[in-house]
Amino acid sequence: MMENLYKIDINVKTEYIEFQSNPNENRFAFSYTITIKNIGKIPAKLISRHWIITDANQKIEEVRGLGVIGEQPRLKTNEAFEYTSRTMIETPIGTMHGSYQMIADNGYRFDAEIPLFSLKTPNILN
Repeated sequence: MMENLYKIDINVKTEYIEFQSNPNENRFAFSYTITIKNIGKIPAKLISRHWIITDANQKIEEVRGLGVIGEQPRLKTNEAFEYTSRTMIETPIGTMHGSYQMIADNGYRFDAEIPLFSLKTPNILN
């Protein structure tokens, strides 16, 4: 029953940032807004993040760091935290996924998986 104690729901919205992109120089900027919600039974704090960013050429960049946007939010049961960040890739389409490393108030450490999501410029499939 541990999965009911420690459960984080993650929702992602992405957007292409045209004014920060330069397709002629293989620079494609994307923002992503993430909502992290603690749907477990124990409050937990986001300690660090691990991202895997892959472009259409299969170039992989891994990013690790403390917190998100300089914060380490502590989420009570049913509490949510939302933030927006951005990334740059060399192709008009790519993917991101990863995990947040969490610590519950009782000291238990666990990973909250960030599901795979797409980065793509508008009309890329037309």
